[in-house]
Amino acid sequence: MEKPLQLCYPVLTLDRRELLPAGSCLTPETMTDVARSARMEMFSPMRLMEYGTVAADLRSYVEQPPYSHIFSKPARTKAVFDSLQQVEFIQPLLDIYGYFKAHDPYTYRHILTVFALSQLLAQELFEDRKALSREFAAPSCHDFGKACVPLAICNKSTPLNEHERMQLSHHAAAGYVLLSYFLKDSNHPAAITARDHHERCDGSGYPRGIALRNRNVEIVAVSDVFDALISPRPYRPSSYDLRTALEEVTVLALKGAISVDVVRALISCNRKDQLPYTNCTLSHEQRGTPPPDNLYRGVTPCQYSPAGDPEGDRISAIPGKNNKESGASGRPPT
Repeated sequence: MEKPLQLCYPVLTLDRRELLPAGSCLTPETMTDVARSARMEMFSPMRLMEYGTVAADLRSYVEQPPYSHIFSKPARTKAVFDSLQQVEFIQPLLDIYGYFKAHDPYTYRHILTVFALSQLLAQELFEDRKALSREFAAPSCHDFGKACVPLAICNKSTPLNEHERMQLSHHAAAGYVLLSYFLKDSNHPAAITARDHHERCDGSGYPRGIALRNRNVEIVAVSDVFDALISPRPYRPSSYDLRTALEEVTVLALKGAISVDVVRALISCNRKDQLPYTNCTLSHEQRGTPPPDNLYRGVTPCQYSPAGDPEGDRISAIPGKNNKESGASGRPPT
């Protein structure tokens, strides 16, 4: 039987309410209780694209290369934004967008671009539009758990030490708890995506080290890696060029870590003619060069220690081994 996730540190909301204490095991029973505990809270939903400057910001992001080419087909782009217009969230979740925009603009931008890219890839990969419509809110909050990671770590421009890498790994389990609570459903696609978007098809990911078999999460996982590569980050002022980024995700696909079909769809959207992804093949060729100032060293999922963290940071962590994803060259992809 699979061992449940266990929190090394509490999971707190933005207003510092503790949802679960350190040491909690995220069993189905525990997560059902988390979802039930929010049922007395009533909030009116609001469309995400009408909140603050989200719509204008997202359009600005997709007008910048390479997204300007990925979203260059008017009909396809309209379909994506029509879908995004339907997404509604309650105020506490919208507040997390505001928190990131004010304090962690890298994560804010990343969440929105992964949202749009995942929608585009899903429209290419899904024939069942009804299934797609049930899932389309999930990518919009895949990294919400980073609200539970100290800003000093999220915005750090020097290499993270092992303890900080453990803290960063917290965001997957923390996002699962936060979204289970605010969405009042531990099986909601958004909560599952937040928990599993760093899992890999070959079991090499985290936090649980499972073999990822959820196509919706696979799409977010590929979009997440790609956007992290091509975007500026505090630990890497220079982003990967497009060719190198696509080579990195191709290596991961050929290793069996991420979905081959999703990567084919991603590559197809980046090609000049943008032919159907079924016409796209993956190449083993690697000619790209990663940026020289990349300080990312992967994450280190940690195990619960009753002693806790002497600094009192609000982090969760889960049983597992050190995790440092890399391509064939050993270069970190995110």
